[in-house]
Amino acid sequence: MNITENDHTNDYTSANGHTIEAYGRDIKSLTLDELKAAMEAMGEKTFRARQMYEWLHRKLATDYTQMSNIPQTLAGRCRERYDLTVLDAVRVQESALDGTRKYLFRLPDGNLIESVLMRYRHGNSVCVSSQVGCRMGCRFCASTLDGLERNLLPSEMLEQIYSIIRDTGERVSNVVVMGSGEPLDNYDNLLRFIMLLTDDDGLHISQRNVTVSTCGIVPMIRALADEKLQITLAISLHAATDDKRRQLMPVANSYSLRELIDACGYYFEQTGRRITFEYSLVKGVNDSGEDAAKLASLIGRLNCHVNLIPVNPVRERGYVQSDRYAVEAFKDRLEKKGVNVTVRREMGRDIDGACGQLRRRYMSGN
Repeated sequence: MNITENDHTNDYTSANGHTIEAYGRDIKSLTLDELKAAMEAMGEKTFRARQMYEWLHRKLATDYTQMSNIPQTLAGRCRERYDLTVLDAVRVQESALDGTRKYLFRLPDGNLIESVLMRYRHGNSVCVSSQVGCRMGCRFCASTLDGLERNLLPSEMLEQIYSIIRDTGERVSNVVVMGSGEPLDNYDNLLRFIMLLTDDDGLHISQRNVTVSTCGIVPMIRALADEKLQITLAISLHAATDDKRRQLMPVANSYSLRELIDACGYYFEQTGRRITFEYSLVKGVNDSGEDAAKLASLIGRLNCHVNLIPVNPVRERGYVQSDRYAVEAFKDRLEKKGVNVTVRREMGRDIDGACGQLRRRYMSGN
């Protein structure tokens, strides 16, 4: 796989070249200013746009008929002109261990995606998908096994959060774009999603409470840095040498670790935001003392934090997670080198918690 700076797919084009409807037809992907312009074009007062925007992004309406202060004539015209994206939860699984809830949603076109609600003492966090499937090919991830079907629209990313809020009645304080898909491979839709999610007139989730995870598409990391957002950037690293990373992550064939680390440094320079490195520990693959020493040397000069993740077993890959002793030993070695590190709490193990597992099992009829 070769990835270039201009290789991220068009906003409305699927992996097989089929056109997806543009924002102009997708009302939940429109900004407030765009909605005002749409109302004016329909001969309506612009205050109707603010009313409608509130119904869409605060009251989380699922149908135009719920918008009680909107004239029914206007609601009918909007129904004819604009799609109002709503997801169908076809399966919900709740962990008996920690209350984590995993959702399998059906999109309007029939495709399936996953989302996860994680409950912490500091508040609820939702992990959303950014694509149907993924083309990155990371060896330990179930999301990539069937390749990429298409990008998600901003409304489809938002609706994962909105659906979970409607289902649970609970507030969401943090959002992580770490589900199925590579967010920076859906760059323009991702930016619009973040803008709508953090908008004062919407859910108004702080940018500092949004995390975007990438396998490391270097040109897009630099482009994201230039946006100067205050989100957290998480890098799926998983190896401290180019040879070993290429075995685990095909993206490493396009960008070296040096290029990736330089891009991370640029991101910090432009945003002042500390980088998070995700490192999945695979028994006998990347969990040795030598691996820890090389990792510390690689990232030691960056303002960063390392999340150690005992890898979630994926049947099709055959990888096994490191045992508790190996995880703690790896953590201790990093700390002795001055690296800020934590071991991520495992959540949802009993409900197909890893990205893509539930979708793949459902599609296979299990």
